[in-house]
Amino acid sequence: MIWYPYQQMKTMKPPYEIVDAQGVWLKTRDKEMIDSVSSWWSVIHGYKHPALNEAIKSQADRFSHVMLGGLTHEPVRKLSEKLQSWLPGDLDYCFFSDSGSVAVEVSLKMALQYYVNRGEWKRTKVLSLAHAYHGDTFKTMEVGDDEDYHFILEAYGEKKDVIHIPTRIPQLEAAFGQYHEQLNCLIVEPLLQGAGGMRMYDIAFLKRARELCDQYGVLLIFDEVATGFGRTGNRFVADKVLPDILVLGKALTGGYIGHAVTVANKKVFQGFYGDSAEKALMHGPTFMGNALACSVALRSIELFEQENYMEKIRRIEEITRREMKGFSDPRVREVRIMGGCVCLEVHEGDVLKGFQQFAYERGVFSRPFLNYLYAMVPYIITEGELVQVLDTMKAWFYGR
Repeated sequence: MIWYPYQQMKTMKPPYEIVDAQGVWLKTRDKEMIDSVSSWWSVIHGYKHPALNEAIKSQADRFSHVMLGGLTHEPVRKLSEKLQSWLPGDLDYCFFSDSGSVAVEVSLKMALQYYVNRGEWKRTKVLSLAHAYHGDTFKTMEVGDDEDYHFILEAYGEKKDVIHIPTRIPQLEAAFGQYHEQLNCLIVEPLLQGAGGMRMYDIAFLKRARELCDQYGVLLIFDEVATGFGRTGNRFVADKVLPDILVLGKALTGGYIGHAVTVANKKVFQGFYGDSAEKALMHGPTFMGNALACSVALRSIELFEQENYMEKIRRIEEITRREMKGFSDPRVREVRIMGGCVCLEVHEGDVLKGFQQFAYERGVFSRPFLNYLYAMVPYIITEGELVQVLDTMKAWFYGR
């Protein structure tokens, strides 16, 4: 029996069974629907892309996987070199893993051990954001701030080493003033907080965060698992404000295979580099640097560059703003748009009950959660397809 995610198995309705997919379209046995959420924000090139299919097939003809312990291979080397040249600043040191959550765990472990290696044992605290979501493994849940997902941690009692603050500069400055000697890092989803409610905030907060991290010697971590590869309208938010550690996942492989990377700058890497075995990063996911994943990730990045995806994303935002202009409803608290993301936050979550089936019947796959009806479409979507998604979202309110 399949145990499905984020569901009460006793009361869940049967999921839609997909038998094929092409471009932005998911196909059941009796229906075709636009995937408005890109399979949890990862399938940026759409489904069954010929170039990505070929990258997987070609690598599988050679070998699919070998461990990175004592072995290496060309795909992981090429992907590392590409990321080193493609990412901003000196974000040059790539530690691969098999999911975004694990990659965030690695970043937090790096930050803690960086200071332990320096003999600064008191730096055990992490500064994080209110409404943060960084994954469902235990440390990522701890630095998260979403009771709807992570209420199980209440069994452990009060968090002792994580401080949560809103995305406001006065609270940021106050937290650094009070805790800076105990902090090893500040971790953020930059500009767009995904599972915490598609919350959007100003880059001025991140610029001030960078200044304070520099002032007090604290590492800055950007979790761009969801925001990277253009979703905020920036290639990476790290292009605007440079972190010490950058975490990428989801769209890294174009949504083909689970894979992620934690990329450190030279300062962090040098904190582990030396003659002492005790200073090494003792971490090693079995499928880190998987050859299939690295091959398709490299091809995905090439597509992103060659086909001017930033212009595609700019156009998606432009169409979305045009189509949502003037839309209002007393049940809708706020309409938020940023890059390739649009979110309608409602006052009461019950308003959205039934929307998924409503959308299905109109040829759109959607998955609202809590008080949030949103779309994060594949970047290859046509104008007509995008309008269909947005019209379906609006029709739920206009027709009821």
